[in-house]
Amino acid sequence: MTEGDTGSGAPDSETGADIDIHEIMRRIPHRPPFLMIDRAENYVPSESLVGVKCVTINEPFFVGHFPGAPVMPGVLIVEAMAQTGGLLMSKSWDADPTGKIILFMSVDNCRFRLPVRPGDVLRLDVKVLRSRANVVKFSGRALVDHKLAAEAEFAAMLVDAPR
Repeated sequence: MTEGDTGSGAPDSETGADIDIHEIMRRIPHRPPFLMIDRAENYVPSESLVGVKCVTINEPFFVGHFPGAPVMPGVLIVEAMAQTGGLLMSKSWDADPTGKIILFMSVDNCRFRLPVRPGDVLRLDVKVLRSRANVVKFSGRALVDHKLAAEAEFAAMLVDAPR
């Protein structure tokens, strides 16, 4: 693979490119069971990305949230949006994951509109609101079947990885 190659034949900067699980795991440090995105679509460098999470009954949080009526915890929906934003930052800036880490800074105006359940496909539509130096402010919308499940604004910062 050459530098700038996603492994799918599409260059990193290609608008509209899809991002597979292998590239996600190269770009952000999260791992199962805490990796909340399975793939990403519609990449527009420094502007937007759509993360995709296929919610299954075997997610570990469903054991206790809630027995007999499983619902994805809202905080994990927000985490999935944040991971999508981190992936967008990492890919847009071509950040070295061995030397840098993207940290969640804040969440504002968070609203939950409908429960996310096993079998749902969660689409995480994340857009850059503003970017300055190593900090990015995002808006995120989590959708199930084109219906709004959650929304929030959040910020993240690129920092040196701990040694």
